[in-house]
Amino acid sequence: MRYHDLNKSNTVLIVTDFIVAFTVFALGLSLTEEYYSVSLPNIGESLYFVQLFLFSCTLQLATLAVGLYNEKLRATNKGIAIRIMVAIGLAYIMSSFIYLFIPVSSFPLLVCELLYLLAAAGLLVSRHIARSTDYTNFNRRRVVVLGAGERASLINSCMKRRADRVNFDLVGYIPINGDSRDITSTVPRVEIMTSLDDYITDNNIDEIIIGADERRGNLPTDMLFNCKLKGVLITDIIDFIERETGQVAVSHINPSWVIYNVKPSGNIVERLSGWMFNCIISSFVLLLTWPLIIIATLFIKIEDGVFSPVLYSQKRVGRQGKVFSIYKFRSMKVNAEENGAQMSFKSDKRITKVGAFLRKYRIDELPQLYNVIKGDMSFVGPRPERPEFCQQFDGSIPYYSQRHDVKPGLTGWAQLKYPYGDSLDDATEKLKFDLYYIKHRSFMLDVLILIRTSEIILFGKGR
Repeated sequence: MRYHDLNKSNTVLIVTDFIVAFTVFALGLSLTEEYYSVSLPNIGESLYFVQLFLFSCTLQLATLAVGLYNEKLRATNKGIAIRIMVAIGLAYIMSSFIYLFIPVSSFPLLVCELLYLLAAAGLLVSRHIARSTDYTNFNRRRVVVLGAGERASLINSCMKRRADRVNFDLVGYIPINGDSRDITSTVPRVEIMTSLDDYITDNNIDEIIIGADERRGNLPTDMLFNCKLKGVLITDIIDFIERETGQVAVSHINPSWVIYNVKPSGNIVERLSGWMFNCIISSFVLLLTWPLIIIATLFIKIEDGVFSPVLYSQKRVGRQGKVFSIYKFRSMKVNAEENGAQMSFKSDKRITKVGAFLRKYRIDELPQLYNVIKGDMSFVGPRPERPEFCQQFDGSIPYYSQRHDVKPGLTGWAQLKYPYGDSLDDATEKLKFDLYYIKHRSFMLDVLILIRTSEIILFGKGR
């Protein structure tokens, strides 16, 4: 089973990175001890474990932040090396910042630097070994799909790339009565000459995906029960896609899904604590980014003139359909919407040169910290859309209004999982991820999204 993006493959990397951190820490201390008059902590001392914990945690948080625990990451060896060096830099900055606020003595001059250089070398070696040995095999399961019709074809439509299937080997589709007959994408077809449970045992199947178009009277319930008793996982195809892709198949769910899976709003204590958490994070981000805010203001003025507006506001739809004003750095020409509301697209000529840079690294979103503090938005949630487009999408996309069950956010699950899009199809795809977030939202998921948003900002994956 998976917890969002955590599985056996990720666990292997996490454990391996901790071993690298522990080895580097012990080796670095032993190499530098004789060159310093101060005494360094020895194994068994509490100070040793405190410093090891800080060193390992900052290193692994930074590794997570740059996407190195993403098994579906498509990057060359050079790209992996760059991410490792960025992670080392982030970890070094975080550890230096932490030492300013905790009553633990830091390492002598150059010792800390040596530790992170050794960590960089260790991570380069461990990632090279992991990639060359195809570490994802630790988590691969042999699966068959019971059904070969329209519902079963969701696997091919939602998981087209090889990277989407790193966790399983699809043995094939087993046709049953009631399947749509004009589906050609559900291949290879599996013809069972024996009973289903014998086939499952003989072919070492780990999981059966129920993808039948018509279940009533067509599912071999007794055989499925026998497979269940033998330890085979039985999973509905909607749940399988949700687990493997982090999205909900919008076009194949029914109203009962909303009834049973959308969490109700929390009580006043939960809402208040959530607002306080968002205010604290907003204040912290504002403290770190105020120089960027000043620089962005100056460059907008330089490009468009001293008297040009720096900020602009737009009406957006928030929780429960409430309309509010969102604030952003202006990234388009002053008269960008003189002909009415238009969706922005990737090569939009209305975007200024400074605006393109601000969008790429999400700097244009910083004024929305005010919206977070005000309570209109959260740090994590579905991105708020304009009322004009919400009306259009609500009439065309099933369950689109459900994304308004929670506060909109500065960043979200859809922003991590789906590239920037400007069409109705893109809105549908992003809704699949928004519904996944609404179903699974929790404090830990919000923290995961916040950490992984760093990858979008650092590597310019914003719009």
